[in-house]
Amino acid sequence: MMSLNETVSAERIHIGFFGMRNAGKSSLVNAVTNQDVSLVSPVKGTTTDPVTKAMEILPLGPVLITDTPGIDDEGELGSMRAGRAKKALEKTDVAILAADISLPLSDEDKELVEFFKEKKIPYIIARTKSDLLTGKAELAENEIAVSSVTREGVEELKEAIGRIAKSAKTEKFVIADLLDEGDCVMLVIPIDSSAPKGRIILPQQQVLRELLDRHISVICCQPQEIKGMLSHLYKEPDLVITDSQAFEKVAGDVPVSIPLTSFSILFARYKGNLEALVSGAKALAGIKTGDRILISEGCTHHRQCEDIGTVKIPGMIKKYTGAEPAFEFTSGGGFPDDLSPYSLVVHCGGCMLTEKEMMNRINGAVNAGVPIVNYGVLMAYIRGILPRSLAFFDK
Repeated sequence: MMSLNETVSAERIHIGFFGMRNAGKSSLVNAVTNQDVSLVSPVKGTTTDPVTKAMEILPLGPVLITDTPGIDDEGELGSMRAGRAKKALEKTDVAILAADISLPLSDEDKELVEFFKEKKIPYIIARTKSDLLTGKAELAENEIAVSSVTREGVEELKEAIGRIAKSAKTEKFVIADLLDEGDCVMLVIPIDSSAPKGRIILPQQQVLRELLDRHISVICCQPQEIKGMLSHLYKEPDLVITDSQAFEKVAGDVPVSIPLTSFSILFARYKGNLEALVSGAKALAGIKTGDRILISEGCTHHRQCEDIGTVKIPGMIKKYTGAEPAFEFTSGGGFPDDLSPYSLVVHCGGCMLTEKEMMNRINGAVNAGVPIVNYGVLMAYIRGILPRSLAFFDK
């Protein structure tokens, strides 16, 4: 069971190491982390898949380090490995390009730099193997000479990573920025067959911890307990936050005088684009039989007979539209590069994805002209309670 004060991967600063085969990426990762995170060998292509390690790097704090395959990997399999390396960029907050100091930057290296700039990913070029260089290195702007053997430049590199990582990550809140110390919030958390045994799911954990950190009182209950709980309070809570699947019942039991929203809508605001997702919900009116709808989840989990993504949401869409769309499903890291064949994308709240990765998915849909909505926004829209669910953000 994960404790409430652990930093999950989606909330860590993601630092990715990229470059050609045999550029010294894996050795550099091991030097920066002071651990044997990656397998090191003089044989080209030793790293065959992205290798990740969650850890603490002082003074930066919790980070996720990713060592990637060489972008120049050869053959059909090599091309797939290189593709995975580039896919890792979608969740990267800070990029480190490892390039042999004795060689000029390759075309592939330059292509990566242009990609960093295009995606607005802050980057550093680590000129590796400086211990093998005779004479003084000529370094361009944003380059640091490093040696994984002598550790020359390693501390300088870590300090540079810390500086740009701090500037790249601004403090954000799921909800606490809209509340005041001393406020009271009710969390409605169903404990049913889909609830993980012995724990609550990540969005609920994160909201609870954030509220407690800001000295905001929290009351937790299940949907069937709402009326009894409210009757015991001497004043109404300042906000009720519910699991989306209980939205309809909760909306009926919570007086309209009390602001109401859902965990999923909060995450649409926190690591997404709430305006775009609300706009995407309106596309339901135009769905016809045969239209392709992509339903995507950022994590992988055991599917149950009443799974929300593969059963409940398709059922709700068919009932609301009166149509028979064709549903397709992805989970985890799987998400199509080409979204043009779809009439609608329905995404989970993205609690297991980084903000950058979630925004890349949303922006990919928006740029392709494909409406995108998340679970909570869609459920609130279908049940006619979306305006009420959004009103708290306009106060």
